[in-house]
Amino acid sequence: MLIKVKANILSSEITDRAVFESRRQFIKATVVGSAALMLSGLADAESGKYADVLTGPYSEPLVPTDYEDVTSYTNYYEFSTNKQDASKLARALKTRPWSVTVEGEVNRPGVYNLEDILKDNSLEERIYRFRCVEAWSMVVPWIGFPLGKMLKRFEPTSNAKFVEFTTLYNPDVMVGQRTGVLEWPYVEGLRIDEAMHPLTILATGMYDDDLPNQNGAPLRLVVPWKYGFKSIKAIVKIRLLENMPDTAWNKSAPREYGFYANVNPEVSHPRWSQKRERVLGSSIFTAKRNTEKFNGYGEQVASLYAGMDLKKYF
Repeated sequence: MLIKVKANILSSEITDRAVFESRRQFIKATVVGSAALMLSGLADAESGKYADVLTGPYSEPLVPTDYEDVTSYTNYYEFSTNKQDASKLARALKTRPWSVTVEGEVNRPGVYNLEDILKDNSLEERIYRFRCVEAWSMVVPWIGFPLGKMLKRFEPTSNAKFVEFTTLYNPDVMVGQRTGVLEWPYVEGLRIDEAMHPLTILATGMYDDDLPNQNGAPLRLVVPWKYGFKSIKAIVKIRLLENMPDTAWNKSAPREYGFYANVNPEVSHPRWSQKRERVLGSSIFTAKRNTEKFNGYGEQVASLYAGMDLKKYF
């Protein structure tokens, strides 16, 4: 059963610290009050530092990665290629107010305020504890909602086969966009059935807090069976398309980064093996873990790729 944790107040409307604390205490109180509804098999994850973090039906039975590690070591090239720098550089990014432009194969295009989107009662914030893979693996309790529920609000047409996402372009603040390391703004995409899958979420927070700037505030994509470069941050535009969009890393290095980006240890990156992965926060002397196909979510998503050659469509 998925436990709902609808907030008393939108994070985007917070102006007082006491109100902010009230919202987060509400989430924690929901956890305590719903203890009898927790999924079985999560004993290890429910002990220790993050024992009060809520779980859902796709939650990993693993201890969450330390918040400090997740927020201080990020891939956010809009700010820097150095994984430690974004936690400082991203502080200058203003994330309220925020709007998202919806275009393409939809019956209800337009520019939508994020605050108004989140007022939709069908988009209640919930916790999803997912294992995620960047160049490392981590377990993050995301606060968010299924992307598919939001897309239905815009009424996709029958021609909508793909969804394209675009990041904010603001080189005055996002200083990494002054470089040519990638073509800016950052663009990513999903097939429409991937986008509508309940595992695909838009995150607005993590742990029991708002989403930090360096982790993609105020709105980022999370697709837990794909590599982290699919998890585009600071989304300002969503386009539904009939044809597959060109995406940032695929344009930059097509031999290395395919459109699908599914976690598949059977397909080696041209410059390294993907059969093993490092756990974020672990010592360099700690043994790596085996990479799981679809990042361990094969039971839920493998049917999306039935009949496809996943070595060709990587």
